[in-house]
Amino acid sequence: MTHNQVVSSVKDSHLVEKRRNQMIKAAITLFKEKGFYRTTTREIARESGFSIGTLYEYIRTKEDVLFLVCDAIYDQVRQRLEAAIDWKNPSVANLEKVVESYFYLMDDMQEEIVIMYQEVKSLKKETKEYVLQKERDMVAMLEKMIVACLPETISEKDAALIANNIFVQGQMWGFRRWMLQKQFTLKEYISRQIHFLMQSLSIDGMQRDKTN
Repeated sequence: MTHNQVVSSVKDSHLVEKRRNQMIKAAITLFKEKGFYRTTTREIARESGFSIGTLYEYIRTKEDVLFLVCDAIYDQVRQRLEAAIDWKNPSVANLEKVVESYFYLMDDMQEEIVIMYQEVKSLKKETKEYVLQKERDMVAMLEKMIVACLPETISEKDAALIANNIFVQGQMWGFRRWMLQKQFTLKEYISRQIHFLMQSLSIDGMQRDKTN
Protein backbone atom coordinates (compact mmCIF):
# COMPACT_ATOMS: atom_id res chain seq x y z
CA MET A 1 0.00 0.00 0.00
CA THR A 2 1.22 3.50 -0.78
CA HIS A 3 -0.14 6.98 -0.10
CA ASN A 4 -1.67 7.12 -3.58
CA GLN A 5 -3.40 3.76 -3.12
CA VAL A 6 -5.73 5.10 -0.44
CA VAL A 7 -8.86 5.19 -2.57
CA SER A 8 -10.57 8.52 -3.25
CA SER A 9 -13.57 9.19 -5.44
CA VAL A 10 -12.33 12.77 -5.93
CA LYS A 11 -10.04 13.21 -8.96
CA ASP A 12 -8.66 16.68 -8.16
CA SER A 13 -5.25 15.81 -6.67
CA HIS A 14 -4.80 19.23 -5.06
CA LEU A 15 -8.17 19.00 -3.34
CA VAL A 16 -7.42 15.45 -2.22
CA GLU A 17 -4.16 16.61 -0.66
CA LYS A 18 -5.85 19.56 1.04
CA ARG A 19 -8.68 17.47 2.52
CA ARG A 20 -6.37 14.70 3.64
CA ASN A 21 -4.08 17.19 5.37
CA GLN A 22 -7.14 18.44 7.24
CA MET A 23 -7.96 14.85 8.23
CA ILE A 24 -4.40 14.21 9.39
CA LYS A 25 -4.39 17.26 11.68
CA ALA A 26 -7.83 16.38 13.03
CA ALA A 27 -6.90 12.73 13.58
CA ILE A 28 -3.72 13.62 15.48
CA THR A 29 -5.75 15.83 17.82
CA LEU A 30 -8.38 13.14 18.41
CA PHE A 31 -5.99 10.18 18.64
CA LYS A 32 -4.04 12.09 21.28
CA GLU A 33 -7.20 12.67 23.33
CA LYS A 34 -9.02 9.37 22.80
CA GLY A 35 -6.78 6.89 21.03
CA PHE A 36 -7.40 5.25 17.67
CA TYR A 37 -10.10 2.76 18.68
CA ARG A 38 -12.26 5.23 20.62
CA THR A 39 -12.16 7.86 17.86
CA THR A 40 -14.91 7.60 15.25
CA THR A 41 -14.79 8.63 11.62
CA ARG A 42 -17.69 10.99 12.32
CA GLU A 43 -15.56 12.77 14.93
CA ILE A 44 -12.65 12.99 12.51
CA ALA A 45 -14.96 14.52 9.89
CA ARG A 46 -16.34 17.04 12.38
CA GLU A 47 -12.84 18.01 13.61
CA SER A 48 -11.73 18.33 9.97
CA GLY A 49 -14.52 20.77 9.25
CA PHE A 50 -16.67 18.75 6.86
CA SER A 51 -19.41 16.10 6.82
CA ILE A 52 -19.01 12.34 7.20
CA GLY A 53 -20.14 11.98 3.58
CA THR A 54 -17.32 14.25 2.43
CA LEU A 55 -14.83 12.28 4.54
CA TYR A 56 -15.69 9.06 2.73
CA GLU A 57 -15.02 10.70 -0.61
CA TYR A 58 -11.34 10.75 0.35
CA ILE A 59 -10.84 7.55 2.39
CA ARG A 60 -12.53 4.16 2.83
CA THR A 61 -11.91 3.36 6.50
CA LYS A 62 -10.62 4.86 9.72
CA GLU A 63 -7.46 2.79 9.22
CA ASP A 64 -6.82 4.78 6.04
CA VAL A 65 -6.64 7.93 8.16
CA LEU A 66 -4.10 6.35 10.52
CA PHE A 67 -2.06 5.21 7.52
CA LEU A 68 -2.08 8.77 6.15
CA VAL A 69 -0.92 10.09 9.55
CA CYS A 70 2.03 7.66 9.63
CA ASP A 71 2.88 8.34 6.00
CA ALA A 72 2.87 12.11 6.56
CA ILE A 73 5.20 11.80 9.55
CA TYR A 74 7.83 9.86 7.62
CA ASP A 75 7.53 12.18 4.63
CA GLN A 76 8.42 15.09 6.91
CA VAL A 77 11.38 13.20 8.36
CA ARG A 78 12.63 12.33 4.87
CA GLN A 79 12.26 15.91 3.66
CA ARG A 80 14.10 17.27 6.72
CA LEU A 81 16.99 14.83 6.30
CA GLU A 82 17.27 15.45 2.56
CA ALA A 83 17.31 19.22 3.12
CA ALA A 84 20.14 18.92 5.66
CA ILE A 85 22.34 16.49 3.73
CA ASP A 86 25.00 17.96 1.43
CA TRP A 87 25.91 15.04 -0.83
CA LYS A 88 28.34 17.16 -2.85
CA ASN A 89 30.45 18.10 0.17
CA PRO A 90 29.92 15.47 2.87
CA SER A 91 31.81 16.12 6.09
CA VAL A 92 31.68 15.44 9.81
CA ALA A 93 30.26 18.94 10.27
CA ASN A 94 27.49 18.13 7.81
CA LEU A 95 26.75 14.92 9.70
CA GLU A 96 26.38 16.95 12.89
CA LYS A 97 23.99 19.30 11.05
CA VAL A 98 21.87 16.36 9.90
CA VAL A 99 21.64 14.92 13.41
CA GLU A 100 20.79 18.32 14.89
CA SER A 101 18.10 18.91 12.26
CA TYR A 102 16.58 15.47 12.90
CA PHE A 103 16.48 16.02 16.68
CA TYR A 104 14.76 19.38 16.29
CA LEU A 105 12.17 17.76 14.03
CA MET A 106 11.50 15.08 16.66
CA ASP A 107 10.81 17.87 19.13
CA ASP A 108 8.48 19.64 16.70
CA MET A 109 6.62 16.39 15.97
CA GLN A 110 6.62 14.95 19.49
CA GLU A 111 2.85 14.37 19.61
CA GLU A 112 2.73 12.81 16.16
CA ILE A 113 5.63 10.44 16.90
CA VAL A 114 4.11 9.23 20.17
CA ILE A 115 0.71 8.69 18.53
CA MET A 116 2.23 6.83 15.61
CA TYR A 117 4.08 4.32 17.76
CA GLN A 118 1.09 3.86 20.04
CA GLU A 119 -1.35 3.22 17.23
CA VAL A 120 0.63 1.64 14.37
CA LYS A 121 -0.26 -1.77 15.84
CA SER A 122 -3.83 -1.06 14.71
CA LEU A 123 -2.83 -1.14 11.05
CA LYS A 124 -3.31 -4.23 8.91
CA LYS A 125 -0.22 -6.34 8.24
CA GLU A 126 0.38 -5.03 4.71
CA THR A 127 -0.07 -1.40 5.72
CA LYS A 128 2.05 -1.81 8.85
CA GLU A 129 4.86 -3.30 6.78
CA TYR A 130 4.74 -0.30 4.43
CA VAL A 131 5.04 2.10 7.40
CA LEU A 132 7.91 0.09 8.92
CA GLN A 133 9.68 0.07 5.56
CA LYS A 134 9.50 3.86 5.57
CA GLU A 135 11.45 3.83 8.85
CA ARG A 136 14.02 1.45 7.37
CA ASP A 137 14.43 3.86 4.46
CA MET A 138 15.08 6.77 6.86
CA VAL A 139 17.69 4.76 8.76
CA ALA A 140 19.29 3.71 5.46
CA MET A 141 19.58 7.38 4.48
CA LEU A 142 21.43 8.07 7.74
CA GLU A 143 23.68 5.06 7.14
CA LYS A 144 24.64 6.37 3.71
CA MET A 145 25.32 9.81 5.18
CA ILE A 146 27.54 8.37 7.92
CA VAL A 147 29.65 6.40 5.43
CA ALA A 148 30.01 9.44 3.15
CA CYS A 149 30.90 11.91 5.91
CA LEU A 150 33.47 10.00 7.93
CA PRO A 151 37.13 10.37 6.97
CA GLU A 152 37.83 6.75 7.93
CA THR A 153 36.27 3.65 6.41
CA ILE A 154 33.48 2.21 8.55
CA SER A 155 31.88 -1.21 8.25
CA GLU A 156 28.29 -1.59 7.08
CA LYS A 157 27.31 -3.10 10.44
CA ASP A 158 28.81 -0.21 12.39
CA ALA A 159 27.14 2.35 10.10
CA ALA A 160 23.80 0.56 10.52
CA LEU A 161 24.11 0.48 14.31
CA ILE A 162 25.12 4.15 14.53
CA ALA A 163 22.25 5.16 12.24
CA ASN A 164 19.76 3.25 14.38
CA ASN A 165 21.21 4.83 17.52
CA ILE A 166 20.73 8.32 16.09
CA PHE A 167 17.18 7.50 15.03
CA VAL A 168 16.26 6.16 18.47
CA GLN A 169 17.96 9.03 20.33
CA GLY A 170 15.81 11.49 18.43
CA GLN A 171 12.67 9.52 19.22
CA MET A 172 13.76 9.21 22.85
CA TRP A 173 13.46 12.97 23.21
CA GLY A 174 9.88 12.67 21.97
CA PHE A 175 8.96 9.78 24.26
CA ARG A 176 10.83 10.97 27.36
CA ARG A 177 10.82 14.73 26.93
CA TRP A 178 8.65 15.02 30.03
CA MET A 179 11.58 13.73 32.10
CA LEU A 180 14.62 14.86 30.12
CA GLN A 181 13.44 18.49 30.19
CA LYS A 182 14.02 18.50 33.95
CA GLN A 183 17.76 18.18 33.30
CA PHE A 184 18.37 19.37 29.75
CA THR A 185 17.16 21.99 27.33
CA LEU A 186 16.67 20.63 23.83
CA LYS A 187 19.84 22.43 22.74
CA GLU A 188 21.81 20.82 25.60
CA TYR A 189 20.37 17.39 24.82
CA ILE A 190 21.37 17.67 21.16
CA SER A 191 24.82 18.97 22.06
CA ARG A 192 25.53 16.09 24.45
CA GLN A 193 24.20 13.43 22.08
CA ILE A 194 26.32 14.79 19.24
CA HIS A 195 29.31 14.91 21.59
CA PHE A 196 28.88 11.23 22.46
CA LEU A 197 28.33 10.37 18.81
CA MET A 198 31.54 12.10 17.75
CA GLN A 199 33.38 10.51 20.67
CA SER A 200 32.26 7.06 19.54
CA LEU A 201 33.37 7.85 15.99
CA SER A 202 36.84 9.06 16.98
CA ILE A 203 39.71 7.61 15.00
CA ASP A 204 41.33 6.32 18.20
CA GLY A 205 38.09 4.58 19.11
CA MET A 206 37.87 2.93 15.71
CA GLN A 207 41.46 1.78 15.94
CA ARG A 208 40.81 0.21 19.34
CA ASP A 209 37.82 -1.62 17.86
CA LYS A 210 40.01 -3.08 15.12
CA THR A 211 42.38 -4.57 17.69
CA ASN A 212 39.57 -6.27 19.66
